[in-house]
Amino acid sequence: MNRMKRMACLAGFALMAGTLSQAQLADKKALTLQIAKQVVAAAEQAAIANHNHMFILIVDDGGNLMDMERMDDAQLGSFNVALAKARSAVFFKRPTKMFEDAVIKNGYTPILKLPEAMPIEGGIPLLVDGHILGAIGVSGGTPQEDGKAAQAGVDAFPGIVQGH
Repeated sequence: MNRMKRMACLAGFALMAGTLSQAQLADKKALTLQIAKQVVAAAEQAAIANHNHMFILIVDDGGNLMDMERMDDAQLGSFNVALAKARSAVFFKRPTKMFEDAVIKNGYTPILKLPEAMPIEGGIPLLVDGHILGAIGVSGGTPQEDGKAAQAGVDAFPGIVQGH
């Protein structure tokens, strides 16, 4: 009987090993620093055109800071706000404007209690084939101005990615 148990265990291990050997890692696209810098530059051009002094940040798909531009005369408090906007856009897979609209237009205040949610326009995910590679966060102007600068970076993103 012991021999039967050992053979059954060995067969089970062999089956598990076969299953494990078939597991594969996912192929995953990722932002590069060069791409992040170009997205920031596009957003900065929009900010300059509107006479804004902003912080513009790019985070990767884990919310980690990749690139940051502090324009001349940008208010220092805008760094943390821009970072929170970018991280919120990554963590919740949506622009921060959606949270802002939910609070202001619909009065849905529970959003204010969500950890890492920033209900102020200016954070937008960066997508490739429906997958989030990171996000841009902008702060230093009004929420609408922040959103326009962020959108300029997002609008430039597909062309930047195609060039790489």
